[in-house]
Amino acid sequence: MILKGTTGLQWCGSFANCNNLVADYTKAKPDVVLMDIQMPGITGIDAVKELHTKFPDIKILMLTNFDDDDKVFTSVCFGASGYLLKNTSPIKIIEAIKVFEGGAPMTPLIAKKVLRMFRDNPPHATADHDYNLTVREKEVLECLVKGMSLKMVGENLSISYDTVRTHMQHIYQKLHVVSMTEAVAKTIKEKLLSFSFFC
Repeated sequence: MILKGTTGLQWCGSFANCNNLVADYTKAKPDVVLMDIQMPGITGIDAVKELHTKFPDIKILMLTNFDDDDKVFTSVCFGASGYLLKNTSPIKIIEAIKVFEGGAPMTPLIAKKVLRMFRDNPPHATADHDYNLTVREKEVLECLVKGMSLKMVGENLSISYDTVRTHMQHIYQKLHVVSMTEAVAKTIKEKLLSFSFFC
């Protein structure tokens, strides 16, 4: 009801489960998918993985009651673009949907969990792969991992929005990814930043 009554948003459909996932998505053709985790049949996490594999540019916002570390981490690594809890206020949910032009919507609690995962699992001294990232590109990645939008990255690093976008293009090319979420997930999985970035 909230989404249907919000100016600027168009409701494409809702589904009780993900058992006909690809067909339902193809029929609805949404710009943003809101995905629960615990559903009958295919879980929301498995659905994220399947959708992201078939549609790499898809934007998926997890909206769930579950906030345990494994579900958060797995959802992000499989392609979720953001992670919010169902007790998030309607206004914040609407803002999160609209922020997909640049950013990774997460509640403060979820963002803290992501950072704690880094602290509890410190990266190795060197990454498995050398992507020749510059110091500035690593600083941009650090900000993204902390859940900042592109605008916030620019403010934090005292550079323009256009400069941030240029750095993002270079990061995408070097990491062989096509989205911000993929860049963050790859940074996490391959431990591309030194531990000092997360202290």
